[in-house]
Order: sequence, then structure tokens, then C-alpha cells
Amino acid sequence: MDVQSASSVVLQALTQAASQDTAVLKPAEEQLRQWETQPGFYTVLLSIFNNHMLDVNVRWLAVLYFKNGIDLSGRLLEFSSCGCCVQIATQIAVLIAKVARLDCPRQWPELIPVLLESVKVQDILRQHRALLTFYHVTKTLASKRLAADRRLFQDLASSIYGFTCSLWNHHTDSYLQELQAGHQDAALSSLERTLLSLKVLRKLTVHGFVEPHKNMEVMVSVRHVHSCRLVGPGSVCREKLEKTVILYTKVLLDFLEHHPYPFIPLIQRSLEFTVTYVFTDVGEGLVFERFIVQCMSLIKMIVRNDAYRPDKNVDESNAETLEAHRIKSAFFTPPTLAEIGTRLVSKYFLLTQEEVAMWEEDPESFAVEETGGDSWKYSLRPCTEVLFLDIFHNYSATLTPVLLQMVHNLQGPSDVDDPAQLLLKDSVYNAVGLAAYELFDSVDFDQWFSNQLLAELQVSHNRYKVIRRRVIWLIGQWISVKFKSELRPLLYESFLSLMQDPDLVVRIETATTLKLDILHPWTSQGRPQVSDCDTKMQILHVVSCVIERVSTQIRPYVACLVQYLPVLWKQSEEHNMLRCAILTTLIHLVQGLGAESRNLYPFLLPVIHLSTDVCLPPHVYLLEDGLELWLVTLENCPAITPELLRIFQNMTALLELSSENVKTCFQIISAYIYLSATEFLQNYAEALCRSFCDLLKDITMEGQVQVLKVVEVAVKVSPVLASQTFQPLFPLVFRGVLDGERYPVVMSTYLGVVGRVLLQNSCFFRTFLMQMAMELNQEVDHLLGSMIEMWVDRMDNITQPERRKLSSLALLSLLPSDSSVVQDKFCGIINISVEALHDVMTEDRETGTLKDCMLMNHLEEPKLSDDEEPPTEQDKRRKLLLLQDPVHTVSLQQFVYEKLTSQQALLGEGSFQALMETVDSEIVRQLQEFLQGL
Repeated sequence: MDVQSASSVVLQALTQAASQDTAVLKPAEEQLRQWETQPGFYTVLLSIFNNHMLDVNVRWLAVLYFKNGIDLSGRLLEFSSCGCCVQIATQIAVLIAKVARLDCPRQWPELIPVLLESVKVQDILRQHRALLTFYHVTKTLASKRLAADRRLFQDLASSIYGFTCSLWNHHTDSYLQELQAGHQDAALSSLERTLLSLKVLRKLTVHGFVEPHKNMEVMVSVRHVHSCRLVGPGSVCREKLEKTVILYTKVLLDFLEHHPYPFIPLIQRSLEFTVTYVFTDVGEGLVFERFIVQCMSLIKMIVRNDAYRPDKNVDESNAETLEAHRIKSAFFTPPTLAEIGTRLVSKYFLLTQEEVAMWEEDPESFAVEETGGDSWKYSLRPCTEVLFLDIFHNYSATLTPVLLQMVHNLQGPSDVDDPAQLLLKDSVYNAVGLAAYELFDSVDFDQWFSNQLLAELQVSHNRYKVIRRRVIWLIGQWISVKFKSELRPLLYESFLSLMQDPDLVVRIETATTLKLDILHPWTSQGRPQVSDCDTKMQILHVVSCVIERVSTQIRPYVACLVQYLPVLWKQSEEHNMLRCAILTTLIHLVQGLGAESRNLYPFLLPVIHLSTDVCLPPHVYLLEDGLELWLVTLENCPAITPELLRIFQNMTALLELSSENVKTCFQIISAYIYLSATEFLQNYAEALCRSFCDLLKDITMEGQVQVLKVVEVAVKVSPVLASQTFQPLFPLVFRGVLDGERYPVVMSTYLGVVGRVLLQNSCFFRTFLMQMAMELNQEVDHLLGSMIEMWVDRMDNITQPERRKLSSLALLSLLPSDSSVVQDKFCGIINISVEALHDVMTEDRETGTLKDCMLMNHLEEPKLSDDEEPPTEQDKRRKLLLLQDPVHTVSLQQFVYEKLTSQQALLGEGSFQALMETVDSEIVRQLQEFLQGL
């Protein structure tokens, strides 16, 4: 079948197959069935269902024929034995797995039996491809989280686990035999199949059993994981074997994470295995970085697992917990802990050659290297540090003397000609910094700082930069734990000197530590008495860094700054760069003060007005920072004031500039709307709408999106007033929808605005639709039908789940309706609704039923970690708005049900059923599943 010439023929057949006339439908279906064996047919189908200009029903039918027409089960062996490269074979396997996720086992019961037979064939290529598919299918089925799906997977696991074990053992034995015989290529091939078999076994072991410890085969296979052997460098199988070894450790890690109690019999062997390879000489020349990380992660998870920690009242602990605790206590003896602690610090904490080279070649990247989040799961340095912290926390009584002895051995300045000694001291100081809270009662940090650390900061030799940088970091770790205020001036004096250090990494570390807790000297001694402009700027930079770091903790010290900054602002009238520094300080100050920043308004608001007035010369220097200050002031404002509202007079001229600051301007406008939409729009609606209309005539696509996002916010906050305010913009938006705007982000924004108006101000929408019909000389119903048709067709342009739900709610709000146009588009409305239901419906962990995950019935106060900023006043306003937003207050499931019930009552049972028959049977089935129980 020639693809180009056949496209129109196939498209015509699909169009006829979508017809409700059986005289047209039946011959078309027969023709499509005959084409299923024709080469090129599926390529044509692919091009059709990817063509967004075609009718959605035709595209949907093309998808069904594509999925159902390819007889995956019957042609699986053909796929598996094809001579394609492994990348293509993987894509085929992934495709089969995606279909299996929906159809297996109910609609595709033969898939697993066919796969099991396929992995037994003698042809190596076919066997490998079948194993590859078997793995991807198993992986996909294991990822399903609904209770019914989990039960199905558990049934599957019970039935095939023994076979998979034998498969894994068979390929493992084959690999060892071929390796022993010196058949390297054959050994590598067997090892690849061993790896795939183990991947399948991992998914079955971890996700296939509720109580795995009651299954002998499962426990035997997991114990067998400890028997993996490492090989030295030079083996042709080295790379593939390393992947296999990593997979062994993943089995243990996953099993421990999901089944901590069944893992208890494996604790002893796991600890022996990991500690032997990582913390003794046995692993020399055999271990590799990823394996070390996995082993350390396993030790860490065993050490800190809550399931293995007895209650304070031991009698209340369960037997499994006590047994796990006994095993851990017996293993972690003082000698073992001392060896682990010493090796962590003296071996794994050492800066590597690669890190030293990075320091020299790219100091900025070295200084800001990411070590937070989940990096400990993948990177060696954060992994070793996290393990050290957990072990030290749990066994501090044993490890504290070990670490203090290492510190004692390194007293005094180190020899700059001895790199090994410098690196060891760096590692030991790192350990003392990490364990600061644990060492609180064991280390007199003030004395150590005065007697040794301060002197080490003053060693200027280039090679000593490793120690200077580490001491700075160490002080930063201890300063909030234990540090006398009398020593702060001395510390600050040293740090000012280090800000001029020739090494960039040292300077960055100094600046970072300065941000931690150096504010006290400034506020307790009054404002700094300096006259030089550069010095003032340097002072303000440090103050800004400190305020940014301490955030809300700045509040007790504001009085001094409030006295100092207005004086400095007045003195700096001829120094615009100094004024920029003051603006930066004010930005951080407002963020730190939050709602209390309103007390600064007598000084703050005139500064904002001056900085953002394009009629005044200073705006050339101050505008960018002035706009940022304006924005954070609004975000932290508890209530609108006449003075704050009056500053908006500057905005019209700013929008006319169309500069790179226009995005911040849009954020400021949105902030006013969130703060006080009614008062703001009543004062500035006409001028703002005029500015927006002018902007949209000559602005980039990204700029259009930013403008319309502001409009969407306004409609969300104040549907009636905002619809009236921005009515002149709506024709452009509506025409954009009708014309099928080709930029997905723009189209998504258009539909977001239309959806808000339709859902939240339906009276205005109807009036506007009539006006548009008159302008375009069209019937209202025709215009509505065109809009719905394009909406359904471009639903894929909308990626945010909130907007997808909004679209569904908006279109459903047209029901119940006896309009022939709405009923003609009923199928598309239901299709969109089912898509949105798939987006938002999740399983309730408590009840096991489906629920709309976007619903919010109360405002939850977030629990903030120490390094998280508290919510701004605008954050609070936006969250309160969510409690009034239909997207977050209306259950889509319930809304669909109510609208369909109302439509049924309006039309009667017979007419309603005829309407439902226009919807694809598979969509109807999915809809019924979502509506069960209502």
C-alpha cells in the first residue's frame, strides 16, 4: 500500500466507519479489515491519528484500528526475531507493554503465555527479544497502583515466579559455563539474558507479593542475591557484569524498602556483604563507584529504618523489631564501627583527583556542586556523608572518641608540602562539621577556633586553600550550634580579609558562610560608620546576603536598618549604583519582614515611585530593581492602601516601553488583582485594557501568553467585573480559537480564558457570543458549534491538568441542552470529559475508591522545613482563591454524572440512549467505570 496515494482512501473509509448509518458503516469496516494485512496500512493510520486538523472521531477510530489491527499476540515472535537493532526492539517492547497496561490480562489473556513460550526458544536473538518484551511488560504491570490491578499482578507473580527463577538460574549457569570455557562472546550473550531475567524477577519479588516471607521461592532467590561475584578490570564482560551486580543490590534495596519485616532474615548477610566489600581490603580492585553507593545506601537504610528501632518502652515493641535490633547490635560492635568510621573519613571523604582538577579548571561549578535532595542515592560524596551522619547519630558514643582522636592527630598547622596530610585534615574537618550537633558536648569549639582554626585561616599559601575553604565551611556548620558572640567581631574581621582571597572557591565559601549568621555585629553596634561609596556598597551587599539567608529572623534587628537606609538613600542621590544596592537590600528586607513590611511604607513607597517613574532620569539605573521591589512589596502586602494603589499610575508608561521588564510588569498587575481586584479594576480598568490592546498588536507569542494569563487571573478572581473590563480583548481570543491557533501554548491560553468566562460568567458569554455572531454575520449556534469542535480538536494543546479539568467543566456546563448543535458535539464533550477524568481521578488510600485529586475543602497550613521560606501574603491569597475555584471545589466525577442525568431527564430515555450511542463504546465503558457508585 503506497502511503501517499492510500491516505485519502483510508481516510474516507474511516470517515464512513464513523458514520451512524449501518449501510455506510458495514462496508467500510469490512474494507478496513481487509487492509489489516496490507503493508503500509499502519503507517497511513499513524499519519491520520497524528493529524489534528481531522475530525476527532475519525482520529480516534484510526487509533483503535492501529492498536487492535496489529495482532501483537499473534506476531510477537515475528517482532522478537526481527533483525532490527536493540534500540528498535526496545521500542517495540515498550509499545507492547503500553498496550498490555490497558488490555492485559482481561482483553489480552494470551500475552503472558506467549511470552513464556517465547523465552524458551533456542534461537538466541528471538530469546533475547522475548525476554526484553517480558521485562517491559512486567515492569509496566508492576507500576499499576489501583488495588484491583495490584491483585492481578500478585496473581500473575504467583503463577510465573518459579518459572522466572529457573530462567534466571539457567542463564546464570550458562554465563558461568561459557566464561569458564573461554567463550567470551557467548558468555556476554548469556549475561545479557541473565540481566533481563533478573530485571523481571526484581519486579515480581518486590511488587508481586503481600507477604513475600511466606513464599519459599521468593526468600531463596533474594538470599541468592548475596552470592554475586565481582570481577577485576579487563574482562570483556566487565560493563555488563557491573550492571548485573548493581541490579542485585537494587533487588535488596527495593525489598528492604517495601518489605522491611520480611527483610530481617537478610540483615546479617547484607551487612556482612556490604561492609566486607566497602570497608575492608577485600574490595580493593573489584568495587566500582556505583556499587559502593548502592552498598552504602543499603547500610544506611538498615541503620535508620524505623521498623528496626524499638520503642522507648521496649516491652511495647513487636518481636520482629526487637529481632532486627538484636542483629544490628550484634553486628555493629565497637571495632566494626571504628573501622567503618575511620575508613569513611580517611578514604571516602578525601577530595578525589577529579574534584581537585575541577577546583582548578571550573572553580564556580566546584563551589556550588549539588549535594542536596536525593543526590546521596546516586553520587558517592553525598552518599558517604549521609551514611556517616546516620551511623554517627545512632552510634555517637562509640564514634565520638574515634573522630576526636583523628582531630588530635592533626593538631597544629599542616605541612603545605604534604598533600596527603592536607587532604586528610580536610576530610576530618568535614566530619567534625557534619557531626556538629552530635559533638556539641564533646568539643569546645570556641577554644578550638581561637587556638587553631583562626590561625589556619591566616595561612596564605596557595596549597593551604584546601584548609582555608574547609575551616570557613566548618565555622558555618558550628556557628548556629555553639559559638560565643564575643568572638564574632574577630571572625568577621577574618572573613573580610578572606573575601579578597586569591582563590575563587575560598571567596565563594566565605560569602556563603557570611550569609548564615553574621548579622548580630551590625545591629548590636549600630549602623556602620563609613563614607566611601564602594565600601557602603560592599556593606549593603553583605547585609543583603545576610537578610536573604536569615529571612524572617531579621525582624528583631529591623529598627537599626530602618534608621540607616533612609539616611543612606538621601546621601546617595548622586550615586545611582549605590541606590541600586539599597534597592536590593530593601527587596530582601521586605521578603524577610513579610506582612510587617507595611511599617516601612512611608520610606518604601516613595522609593518605588521614584525608581519606576520613566519621566525621571534615575529610572535608567533603578528601574529593574525598583520593579522587583514593587513586586515583592505587593506580594507581602496584607491589605491595599491608597498610596500603594496610586503608584500604579507609573504602569501605563512602563508598558509602552515594551522592554525586557514587561514580564515583571505583568506580575505586578497580577499581584494587584490578587490583592484587591475590585478596587484596582475600578480605578485602572480602562487604562489597563487600552494598554493590553496596544501590546497585543505588536508583541511576541510569549508576550501574548503573558497578557492573557493576567486576563485569566482577573476572570478567576472577579468573573463579572473582569469580563466587562477586558471585553475588548475577547474577540481576539475567540477568533484565535475559531482559527485554530497553531501555537499550542497560545491556544491553551486562549482556551483557558474562554473556559473561565464560559464556566464562571455564562450570562456574559452568551451575550458576547451573540455580538460575535453579528460581527461575523453567522448564526449563534453555528459559531458555538465551531468553537466546541475546535476545542475538542485542540484539547491535546492543553497540558496542565488544571486547565484540562477546566475545559471539561466549561463544556459540560453547556448541558443539559436541547440545542441540536450541542447534541451534535456531545460525543466530543464526553471524550474530553473522560480524558480529564483520567487526569484527575486517583485512588483514595484509605477507602480504595476513586476520588478527584484536585478537590480542596479546607486550607492546609504547610509544614515548612528549616530551609523553606514561609508563604507570602500573596501565597495565602492564592490559596484562599483555590477554595472558591470550581476546578478545586467541584468534583468532576459528580459534575459529569449530574449533567448526564439532567440531559437524560431533558431528552427522555430513548433519545438520551441514541445520544450516548454517538460515543465510542470504549469511551462509554471507561465513563461507566468512573461513575460507578454514584
